[in-house]
Parts: sequence; structure tokens; C-alpha cells
Amino acid sequence: MNELRTLLTGRGLVESPRWPGVNPSNRLYFSDWSAGEVIAIDLDGNHEVVATVASLPLCTAFLPDGTLLIVDSPNGKLLRQDLTTYADLGRPGWNDTAVDRWGNVYVNRAGFNPMAGESPKPGGVHVVTPDGTDGTVREVADDIAFPNGMVVTGDTLIVADSYRHTLLAFDTHQDGTLTNRRTWADLGTGTPDGICADADGAIWYADVPNQWCQRVAEGGEVLDTIQLDRGGFACELGGPQGTTLFIVTARWQGMTGPEPVVPGSGQVLSVDVAVPAKVRS
Repeated sequence: MNELRTLLTGRGLVESPRWPGVNPSNRLYFSDWSAGEVIAIDLDGNHEVVATVASLPLCTAFLPDGTLLIVDSPNGKLLRQDLTTYADLGRPGWNDTAVDRWGNVYVNRAGFNPMAGESPKPGGVHVVTPDGTDGTVREVADDIAFPNGMVVTGDTLIVADSYRHTLLAFDTHQDGTLTNRRTWADLGTGTPDGICADADGAIWYADVPNQWCQRVAEGGEVLDTIQLDRGGFACELGGPQGTTLFIVTARWQGMTGPEPVVPGSGQVLSVDVAVPAKVRS
């Protein structure tokens, strides 16, 4: 395993790294929740702000046609990059998002507001079908203690349940329905945040309290660990060969304080890995 490289530093709460399936500019997209910015960065660290949305969380995903979608959590909207509305989610409080091969957009939400100090309550996953502009948004999974990172790999949606220290799996279907719910991996003391999948079917998950990015097989066997010096919020496989693991990190302070992370501690890191990203269908 090669050493970690720092692509960018001096940011806030960095999250939601995304490497588009169609990406001629070879740029990673990520969000700085503290600044309310979606940023594109190349492998040399050159970067630009591509959208500004005052949302916390501020997660993104790409449709199969390359359209960037942005979750505007406080306003309950799913936006395109030009900030026009793709779908109305109906209420605030949304978190991560992922897209399947049919263009169904999965968006999850907790059942409580942790930053307001509310008592934990399970949340779930909703789906916006490709005709989502007609207001079709429905819940397709419930009873997830704290739904966090998500990734679609093949016809399977993997959801990180941070509070139960597990990765859940669901079969996806063309109409957006999720079936065959199961525990994909019990992570023990692992607390999964953002996740990504590789070509061997393993999952990388970033972990804030354990300050690592860990690769696990179905069932939970630990295959690799990248130790970090601060909280790992999310990870993504990409790069020209698909063998670059991008990790976004920051120094965590807590959900109920004025600043969730130490200002300026947010970083975008990269490291070479052996197994490339799962090819996006």
C-alpha cells in the first residue's frame, strides 16, 4: 500500500466524494458542508466550486447521463447542478444519496435531528423515480438506526447504519423497490460513514471515531485498514484506472457544538490500492 497523499487541506466538514462514471476531466467531486460548496478537484489539487448550496448535510450523486444531483436538506429538495429542482422531497432532514442503473435516486434520512440534540429515532431510505418531478417520492426501507453512506453495486444497494455498526444490503428493482433486506456485514466496533465498492465486491468504509478507512468483505472480514490522523467521513474509488482511493477527513468535535469539526482541518487525501472501483453500469 502506498502512502497517503494530500490533495487539498484547510477545508471544513468535507463529505460526499464522488467520481463520475463519465469523467473526461478526471476530477473528483466532493462537498464542504461548512462552506456550503460542492467542489471539483483534479489529481494535481487544482479545484473549483461548481455549486453553492447552504445545506448541512450536503450530499451529491450522478445520474446515469452524468447529471449532478445535490441534496438540499433544509429545504427538502433534490437539485440539479444549476440549482433547478429535480424533485421535491417534501420535508427537511435528508442525508446521503445514491443512484441505480435505472436512474432511481435513493435518499436517506435519520428519524431525528442529531445536531439539535434530539433523542435517537430510526430513519429510512426513500426513492425518487426517474419521473420524480411529478412528486413521486416514497419510503422503501425503514428501521435503520442512523442511515449514513450508501452505494449501489450491481443490483444491490448497500446502506451504512452507523449506530448499529453494520452494513445493510437490499436488492434493487427497476421500479425503485428494495427487497431482500439483510445484514451485509457486522463491523463490530466499526462505525461506518461514507462508503464505496470495489470490483471484487468488497466495501471500503470511512470511520470518524476510529479514524480509519477499512475494506471489508461480505460477512465482515477485514481485508485492509488505512489508519488516519483524524476522522474519516467518506471514501470513493476513482482515478483514471479506478485504483485511487479518495478519503475526506477532518477533526471531529461533535454534532451539537457550533462547529462539528475543527475549522480548517478538512482534507482530501488519496492513496493507491490494488483492486479498482466497481465498474458503474
